Amino acid sequence: MMADKTTKTKNLNILIIEDEGDISLILNLMLKKEAIEIEHVTTLAKAGAFLKEQRTDIVIMDNQLPDGLGLNYITPIKADYPTIKIIMITGNAETTDKETALQNGADVFLAKPFTRDQIQAAIESVSSMKVA
Repeated sequence: MMADKTTKTKNLNILIIEDEGDISLILNLMLKKEAIEIEHVTTLAKAGAFLKEQRTDIVIMDNQLPDGLGLNYITPIKADYPTIKIIMITGNAETTDKETALQNGADVFLAKPFTRDQIQAAIESVSSMKVA
């Protein structure tokens, strides 16, 4: 039996913070694998409550959310949960947003629209990172 390419992503718990239903659906379809548990919330407040209750390995977060900017939420997530990896996704691919996201602690920055290969590569990349 050949080795499965998803070996690096086994048993991951991913939280998607995205208020656009179509983007969430696309992400779910792109990431649906037996070894990945995916949860979805639409606001930063709901994300905060979820993170307190559930083990999460990776957060995929939009920037423009109903109750604030994802860019401003990266630092608190990293402070409270230093092992969580963050993939920032946004339709605004300005260089300043990318720089801010990465300076605040995001591990990967992806501009919308992104491909299945890009999101899978991002997840594989962050899932193999060591905690500093």
